[in-house]
Amino acid sequence: MKAIFWVSMGIVLFTYLGYVSYLWLRKRFSEKPVSKHTGYEPTVSIVLVVHNEEELLPGKLHNLQSLAYSSSKLEIIVASDASTDRTESIIETAGMSDPRVRLVRCPVHRGKAAALREAIGAARNEVILFTDARQMIEPVALREIAANFADVSIGCVSGELMLRNGAGGACTALSTYWRFEKTVRAFEASVGSTVGATGALYAVRRASVVLPPAGTLLDDVYIPVHVARQGLRVIFEPAARAWDGVTCQRNELRRKVRTLAGNYQLLKLAPWLLTEANPVRFGFICHKLCRLLVPFLLLAAFLANLALLDERFYVVCLLAQTCFYLAAIVGLFFPGRSVPRICGAASAFVLLNTAAFLAPFEYLRSRKEPNRLWQAPPLSSRPAEVTESSGA
Repeated sequence: MKAIFWVSMGIVLFTYLGYVSYLWLRKRFSEKPVSKHTGYEPTVSIVLVVHNEEELLPGKLHNLQSLAYSSSKLEIIVASDASTDRTESIIETAGMSDPRVRLVRCPVHRGKAAALREAIGAARNEVILFTDARQMIEPVALREIAANFADVSIGCVSGELMLRNGAGGACTALSTYWRFEKTVRAFEASVGSTVGATGALYAVRRASVVLPPAGTLLDDVYIPVHVARQGLRVIFEPAARAWDGVTCQRNELRRKVRTLAGNYQLLKLAPWLLTEANPVRFGFICHKLCRLLVPFLLLAAFLANLALLDERFYVVCLLAQTCFYLAAIVGLFFPGRSVPRICGAASAFVLLNTAAFLAPFEYLRSRKEPNRLWQAPPLSSRPAEVTESSGA
């Protein structure tokens, strides 16, 4: 039982502390700089997939049209995945006044990845920028991303997703967790390539794009890892920012379950990820796969701890675990209240690992129809339009 307890806790600690410490050390001794050129402006195709987004789309199109980038070097391709509301008419109207905006109509609802394939096929420019309808992009973000492509070793550039949040409790801690996640990605990029990109804002050289199969849940991991497989770097650009809001706990849980289920799906779609063909294999295992194991390791550690109560040290360990989970319950049931910060952190940790626990079962239940895992969060979570001076 002691072996189960220490191995389980050891892997959990490595997942959240050991891996980022390893990256920090590598960055100190073997950082790989990027030859970024501020004036470099390749032609860019912005690709956006939507389904019944009549409420969000006008603001998003205005946001994209307002980006600080040469108009003649930009096109905006919006793929409508069989929308049944005013989405397509909004795109067509925008295209009448701005020829850069083009509609790609998908007559059958087949999910984001299938529509993405159509949109990518319609793209004509050197770089493809991927984004989603919910998030607002800062005006200079595209220019900051494009400048990195002056370095011929760069194949994919991920922007930074910023979260607005005033809800407190677990949602505040989720924002803290996202800042930790971005730190890990920044460290990964500084020593080679990050594992995946930020779906709200990332760009890829068109010649390096590998089309994701229909039903793919994580295009923002599938496409970047294929870029890395081609010997190009996938990097993180913190000066390119898109803004979103943290929604309620239920929506965040659903979104995280879909994301983590997508990691299981990746192993089926790209089994080479676990072989030497994957140049970021170690990062993929540490960053993606180990996190899938954490809830099961925590359960194993807790049960093993129960069998070791004849020693005082393990009694203290059990009390510490129990207090932590009680703090999580307080944070989950009293979000936004004046509760200790540890309660919010504990509840976020439990929420994320609840998603990791549910993910394999949801993947198995949905593997024949993965698109059922896509559910849009409520419109009340929409972020406000951003300007260059936006701040959290």
